[in-house]
Amino acid sequence: MQERIVIVGGGAGGLELATMLGRKLGRKKKAKITLIDRNSTHLWKPLLHEVASGALDSRLAELDYRGQSAREGFQFLVGTLESVDKDEKSIQLAAIKDEQGHEVLAPRSIHYDRLILAIGSVTADFGTPGVGDHCYFLDSLRQADEFHEHLLNEFLRVNQSIEDGKETKLSLSIVGGGATGVELAAELIHSVSLLSIYGLSYLDQKHFEVRLIEAGKRLLPALPERLSKSVEKKLKSLGVEVILDNPVTEVKENTLVLSEGEPIQANLMVWAAGVRAPDVVKEWGLTVRKNNQIEVNEYLQSVSDQSIYAIGDCAGCKIDDERWVPPRAQSAHQMAECLYDNIVREYKGKSAKAFKYKDRGSLVSLSRFSAVGNLMQSKSLSMSLEGTLARWAYASLYRMHQRALHGWWKMLLLLMVDKLNHVVKPRLKLH
Repeated sequence: MQERIVIVGGGAGGLELATMLGRKLGRKKKAKITLIDRNSTHLWKPLLHEVASGALDSRLAELDYRGQSAREGFQFLVGTLESVDKDEKSIQLAAIKDEQGHEVLAPRSIHYDRLILAIGSVTADFGTPGVGDHCYFLDSLRQADEFHEHLLNEFLRVNQSIEDGKETKLSLSIVGGGATGVELAAELIHSVSLLSIYGLSYLDQKHFEVRLIEAGKRLLPALPERLSKSVEKKLKSLGVEVILDNPVTEVKENTLVLSEGEPIQANLMVWAAGVRAPDVVKEWGLTVRKNNQIEVNEYLQSVSDQSIYAIGDCAGCKIDDERWVPPRAQSAHQMAECLYDNIVREYKGKSAKAFKYKDRGSLVSLSRFSAVGNLMQSKSLSMSLEGTLARWAYASLYRMHQRALHGWWKMLLLLMVDKLNHVVKPRLKLH
C-alpha cells in the first residue's frame, strides 16, 4: 500500500516540497502525495506588497495548484484545515461554501501516514487594541487585493478633490519597520510617481504622505546597522517620514496612538509589525511556542508526534539554546529541501540527517529606486550589497523559487514572458 503523505499549505515550502516529492515518489506510485490549500492558486508571499501597491498584477504571477499537480505527480485538494486527530491519523477539512452561503463541499476527513504542516504565518498584533478593526494586513493575496482596491479609491478621491481646488492630502501609515513595511513604503512612493501617466495628474508626491512607524530603535534589524541606516536615509530622501523607537499603543478609526507624542492621522493604515503562526494551531494538541509555532526536533518532526512535521513560518526549530530559525522564505526553502532529502533517504533505507539552518543573508527591495542586503558566506564572512547588484540578487530569489517549481528551462521562459509583459502591460495596475 502506498504511503499517504499529506502536505497542508501551498506556500513556498509546502508547494516546493509537494513538487519534489511528486516528481520523485508520486509519479512512480511509490507514495500518494496530497497538497491541501484553502486557495486555488499560489503567489510567492514576498510579492504581496507589490500587489498591494499596484506594481504587480497578481494574475500574471499566480500559479494554478491543479495545473502544477497534474504536471508534477501529486494530488491537490482545496480546503481549510480545521482539526488534527493524532490517534486516527486524520485531518478534518472545513466545509466550503459559495458567496451566497450554499455548501459546495461538505466537511471532509483526510487520512495520512505522514502529515506535513506548512501553513505559514499571519501578522502579529501583539494585543494592541483596534488593530484588527482599523488596519489592513498583507498576509494573503485576498488582503493585498482588498488594500489595493481601497488605495485606488483613495487615489481617485484625493485627485478629484485637488482638481476641484481643495487643499487635501492622502496620508498613509505603515506600522512595522521590517522588510514588508520598508518595501511597501518604497513601492507606494513609486506608484504615486506614475499616476500622472494614467490621467491622475493632480495627486503627486506633494499631496501624498507616507509614514513608517517602528517600535524598535532602527529599521530592518536583520540587516547590519550600516545598511539599516542607509535604508532609512534613502526612504527619507523619497519623502517617507520614519518614526523609530515609538510603539503604537492603540489604533482608532483613521488614527494611530503612539507611546510618545501626538496621535497620527491617516486615511489608510497597514499593520506589518511581526509574525506568528495562526491561532488555530493551539487547538491541535501539539506543543507550540508563545507565537503559536509548532515545536519540532532536528528532523522537523513535531515533538508531540513523530508522524507530524512542520516547515516554514509555522515551525519552531531551534538553531541553538537561544536562537530559533527565523520566519523567512529561505528558511521554508531549506526546510523543504531537508525534509525531501530525508524522506527519499528513508525510502532507500538510509537514516535521516538533522536540519541545519544556513543563514544566506537578507535582501530588501526599495522598489525601482534601490535595494540593499547582505549575503552570508559563513558566520564570520558576509558581503554587503546596495544598488543595482542588490536588485539583481533580490530578483534572483523569486527566480530560484520558480526554478524549484518548474525547472531551469521553464523558469527562463517565464522570465522572458515577464519581460514581454513589462513592455506591453501598464506599469501600474489601476483596476
